[in-house]
Amino acid sequence: MSQAAQASVEKLQRRTLVARFWAWRYIVLRRISQFGILLLFFGTAHWGWSMGRKVPLLSGNLSASTFAGLIPLTDPFAALQIFLTGHVLKQESLIGAGIVLGVYLLLGGRVFCAWACPVNVVTDAAGWLRKQLGIQAIFQLPRSLRYFILAATLVITILSGLAAFEWVSPIGMAHREIVFGLGMGFTSLLAIFLFDLLILKNGWCGHLCPLGAFYSLIGRVGQVRVRFDKNTCTHCGECARVCPEPQVLNLKKLEERGYVYSGECSNCGRCTPICPEGSLKFDFKPMIRGHNSQADAFQRSTR
Repeated sequence: MSQAAQASVEKLQRRTLVARFWAWRYIVLRRISQFGILLLFFGTAHWGWSMGRKVPLLSGNLSASTFAGLIPLTDPFAALQIFLTGHVLKQESLIGAGIVLGVYLLLGGRVFCAWACPVNVVTDAAGWLRKQLGIQAIFQLPRSLRYFILAATLVITILSGLAAFEWVSPIGMAHREIVFGLGMGFTSLLAIFLFDLLILKNGWCGHLCPLGAFYSLIGRVGQVRVRFDKNTCTHCGECARVCPEPQVLNLKKLEERGYVYSGECSNCGRCTPICPEGSLKFDFKPMIRGHNSQADAFQRSTR
């Protein structure tokens, strides 16, 4: 092969690699976010990472933590459970819950599931392997089941006086196991992996997790949404094939609103790079209506 031909091949390979990375950009960014959060906890606990004067960088856990010794961060669902047990929340816990709630109200509630939760890495791996092996679901469960589990969790919390989900949460177990090496974290992760792999696709996150159900309710008012351009969509279905919550991509509702309305969307970004027409893109809700109006006007003018 001549040098010119070899250079041409290498250039094509580089372009292909860049194209693949661009298609996978949200997966890469989500893994950086998920592992980065765990690394901050781990580095603070084991390597003494600090902000100077021995102020811990990120101490605590995913339910309640403190960043730079100054900013409290509290999981709103954990705070709600503690409140329902009859305990009075400390001021810093209330402030922390308000901060986290404000972030998720802006970004979309279930963004936690795709960008922060360590269990998502496990369920994504199970989903990928399930697809490679061609494993079919043994049975089906309604996705609404997670809301019944959410309600049951809150009822049990009230009756028992204990924060029910915090005691059995595989998310908390996994975090403690990874960061502190305590508990049954890896056992719970293995159970979820096998359940998603062998029993039900997206079983834990898509059907059972009450934390995901809680953030789905918050996600309804999230301001960062996946915008939908009905004028360019060819209904190829590629987006629904990769979406872990395909019911949120109902074409009729997408055309009516111009964006993914359901709070069950985790803003994972899988659908946006795979759309061959570029009909799906992240945008702020206040800007979506104006964009769609301009697109409709342009479409009418070209007819």
